[in-house]
Amino acid sequence: MNKNIPLLEQLKGGHERIAIIGLGYVGLPIAVSLSKKMNVIGFDIDIRKIESYRSGIDVTGDLGAGAIAASNVLFTSDESELDHVQCFIVAVPTPVQSGNVPNLKYLKNASRLIGRKLKRGAVVIYESTVYPGVTEDICIPILESQSGLSAGFDFKVGYSPERINPGDREHRLESVVKIVSGIDEEALEMIASLYELIVTPGVYRAESIKVAEAAKVIENAQRDINIAFMNELSMIFNHMNIDTRQVLDAAQTKWNFLPFTPGLVGGHCIGIDPYYLTFKAEDAGFPSRLILSGRQINDGMSTYVVQQLMKLAVRLQLDMKSIRIGILGVTYKENCPDTRNSKIIDMIDELKDYGISPIVTDPEADKWQLRDEHGIELTPLSEINSLDIIVAAVPHRVFVEMNAQQFKSLCRDNANKLMIDIRGVLPKRDFENMGFHYWSL
Repeated sequence: MNKNIPLLEQLKGGHERIAIIGLGYVGLPIAVSLSKKMNVIGFDIDIRKIESYRSGIDVTGDLGAGAIAASNVLFTSDESELDHVQCFIVAVPTPVQSGNVPNLKYLKNASRLIGRKLKRGAVVIYESTVYPGVTEDICIPILESQSGLSAGFDFKVGYSPERINPGDREHRLESVVKIVSGIDEEALEMIASLYELIVTPGVYRAESIKVAEAAKVIENAQRDINIAFMNELSMIFNHMNIDTRQVLDAAQTKWNFLPFTPGLVGGHCIGIDPYYLTFKAEDAGFPSRLILSGRQINDGMSTYVVQQLMKLAVRLQLDMKSIRIGILGVTYKENCPDTRNSKIIDMIDELKDYGISPIVTDPEADKWQLRDEHGIELTPLSEINSLDIIVAAVPHRVFVEMNAQQFKSLCRDNANKLMIDIRGVLPKRDFENMGFHYWSL
């Protein structure tokens, strides 16, 4: 590295390389986007994932095979490729473990790896979601102990939280303001300038790394709480025999009513991030009440839906020994292959506790992943028939575009057919006209 030339200029000139550590829904878009401006190494320990990217296959389904094939990212799982890297971006998973306690093992392992490769003048940027203090209190000490170098003096560190929304074609990496932060002013400006190369609306310079970390976790905690409120309302109105959708339609005629709706909350962000904040809050001596209450409501919604389904099945006098239930969609959100923390999987497991093995279909999900990780076998939609209950679990485009008659063709030819439209996106009246008993949150 030429000390007389700023690192960013050397990256742009192709004289130094940048490495993205972790190539999932967050790391892959960063690697592909930055590769248009500089030499990029995409590193992941998952050899199968690397082989897929090398073959031009987008396992996330977000960018598409064309974008992967057209990029000049060096995809690798070989640590030696990182020997001469001067800039690292960390985008590894930060899940929770038993008891909803933050699991930082992937972040720690990535920090150890980078620490072994770290040289003077390098920059390390963390994107993984964490609670305030993780970068400075956990990651930096690992980098220093592994490298023998001093943060702030020998190398720079920053934090820029990811805002990737899987399956969202509008709010992309390049089109959403990026929060950036640094260990000092020099680090902040270098990191800001780096992301300004690819983010059209620009960046927001946070006052500190802890501010940037906190901003990330409250973004998703806020959404989680709002959805929890809607879910609690749906349970209240269901008990009162009032249509929740009709109530929300009426309420939304007021200019400042927030347009949230009830539903199952899964994925790697909304269902996880609030626990990072509440963990740190409790550690700081201020246990959360509101945030954890929202989490409790949302975590319990898959059980609630199954309970309502079983009550309706009994009320309709369906034969529980031969009942056939079809679940349409198993990913955590529509038009996306991501099954992380999917509450539909929880529903399937709960139905199995009742002795019922539902027929599951999903055109977006990875059938091999579902089989290997959850023991769920997917059935093509074209092979599903003779159902008693349809659970429209995920409003994938292919399901939303079906009409009531097409759904009816999936069912037995009898009077008691039940449609469980979890998100309430299908036309209720059309199904009732087709002889369905209809229920939604």
